[in-house]
Amino acid sequence: MDRRTWLASTGAAMIAAESWAQAERKSNRGELNALLDPIRTKNDVPALAGAVVVGGEVKASGAIGVRAAGFPDKVAATDKFHIGSCTKAMTASLIGLLVQQKKLRWDMPLAKALPDFAADMNKGFRDVTLELLLSARAGFPHDTAPKNKSLNDVRRLPGSTFEQRRAYVNLILAQEPEAPPGTKFIYSNAGYVTAGAIVEHWTKTPWEDAIRKMLFTPLGMKSAGFGPMASRGKRDQPWSHIGEGASRRPVPPGPAADNPLCIGPAGTVHCSIGDWAKFAAAHLGADVNGDRLLTDETLEKLHTPIGDQDYAMGWNVTERPWGDGKVLTHAGSNTMNFAVVWLAPKKQFATLSAVNQAGKEAAKACDDVAAALIGKYLRG
Repeated sequence: MDRRTWLASTGAAMIAAESWAQAERKSNRGELNALLDPIRTKNDVPALAGAVVVGGEVKASGAIGVRAAGFPDKVAATDKFHIGSCTKAMTASLIGLLVQQKKLRWDMPLAKALPDFAADMNKGFRDVTLELLLSARAGFPHDTAPKNKSLNDVRRLPGSTFEQRRAYVNLILAQEPEAPPGTKFIYSNAGYVTAGAIVEHWTKTPWEDAIRKMLFTPLGMKSAGFGPMASRGKRDQPWSHIGEGASRRPVPPGPAADNPLCIGPAGTVHCSIGDWAKFAAAHLGADVNGDRLLTDETLEKLHTPIGDQDYAMGWNVTERPWGDGKVLTHAGSNTMNFAVVWLAPKKQFATLSAVNQAGKEAAKACDDVAAALIGKYLRG
C-alpha cells in the first residue's frame, strides 16, 4: 500500500470511528433522557440532568426539561448546571495537585501557607494544617459570612473578585476559631474559601484562573464556569429557581441568582453534567490524555477522613453494598440549585445528577436518578 492510499484509508477509518462514537453518544443520551424524563415529571422539577461513569469512563449523560419554569426553552445535554458545594472537592484537588508539585505539604500550617495573611491571623489559626483545613476540623465557622456581617456585606466588599476574596479571608482569619482546631468537625464554606486563597498565593493567579488551568483544561471541561449559568437577559442556559411546586419561580441571571462570587472555592462552579462526570472519572483514577492527573497517593489522601468522622476532603465517606464497600458522595446547593455525586472506587463507577431548583423535590429527583443509574448500569 503506497502512502497516499494508506493516508486515505486511515482518514476514512478515523472518520468512521468518530461517526460511530458520535452515534453511540447520541444513542446513550437518548437512552438516558428516557430514564430521566419520568423522574423529572414525578418530582416536578424544571430540569433534570444525569450522567454515569462506568469502568472509569463517562458512559452517558443527558438532560431533560426546561431552562426556566413558565418558558418553553428546552435544556440540552450540554447545558450547564450549578454544582454548589460539590466545588469543594475541586478546590481540595487543587491543593492535592500543589502537594504533588511539592509546593505545599499536608502538614503545612496556615501561617506558612498564607504568609501574606500571617500578621493579622488569629493565633488560634496559625498552626492549623492543610489536612485539618480541608477535613473541616480547623475550627472555621459554620456561618459563611464573617462575624457581624451578612452575605450582602460580603457582596459589597470593594474591588475585584480576587480582592474581595482576600478581604473576606482576612476577616475570617482575624476571628477566634469556633472550636479548638482538630477537636470538632464543623462544615465550613469559609474554610474552603481560605483554601482557595492558598491556591491563589502559590499559583500567583486568581482561583478561577488556577482551576481552569489545573483542572478544567486538562480534563476537557470546556463548559465549566462560575456563578449563574445563563447570560444576563437571556435563557441561553438554565436559570436558578426559588421555591417548589406552585410557589416556584425562576431567578433571572445576576447577583441574586448565586452566592457572592468571592466564595467561589466553596461552591460557585457550574458546568455540563458530562463535564462534571469527567472530574468524577479523574477521582476514580482515570487517565487524562494518557496520563494520571491525580496520583493514587493523592486520591487516597483526598478520600480518607481523619479521626472518627466520615468527612474527607470535599467528600462524605460511607459504605454501600452496590459499591462493594467504601463509596464517596457529596451534595451541593446554593439554595436555588441542587446536585449530587456518588463514587464507587472499587467498581470504577459514578453517578451524577443535577436540578436547576433546590429543596426536597430536587433532592428526591437526584436520589431517584442515582438509584436508576445504579440499577441500570451497575446491577443491570
